[in-house]
Amino acid sequence: MDLSGNPISSLEQALHAARALVLADLVAGQVAEADVVSLVEESVVQRRWWVEQWPDGADFVAGLVAQDVQDALLERYGRWPLCPVCGSGDPHALDVEPELGPDPHWVCHKAGVKVAAVGALGSATGGMPSS
Repeated sequence: MDLSGNPISSLEQALHAARALVLADLVAGQVAEADVVSLVEESVVQRRWWVEQWPDGADFVAGLVAQDVQDALLERYGRWPLCPVCGSGDPHALDVEPELGPDPHWVCHKAGVKVAAVGALGSATGGMPSS
């Protein structure tokens, strides 16, 4: 329910959940600065329109917001989140899979492993270094 006592729509629930999951991963990576959080908010605004056009895509919003933020961070700061699995070689970012589907996870394609669900980087890796 919202502050006026009205039930929160499933669209808003999906958007709030996506925001919370991506913010949790940013906090785990110690990169949740105000300007980075603004990137999350920008993505949520854009994805609100997207899911209004395609309500069946609500289950995909968390992965899409994670990808949006990852892309925006790459343009401004560098790769995020860095892979905690591969200890040698060039640092590389994890990818979100599925690219468009429910239950998104961070995966390392180099090692071929699922690292953590989106929103669970901190518990799966003990935190991530910032890029």
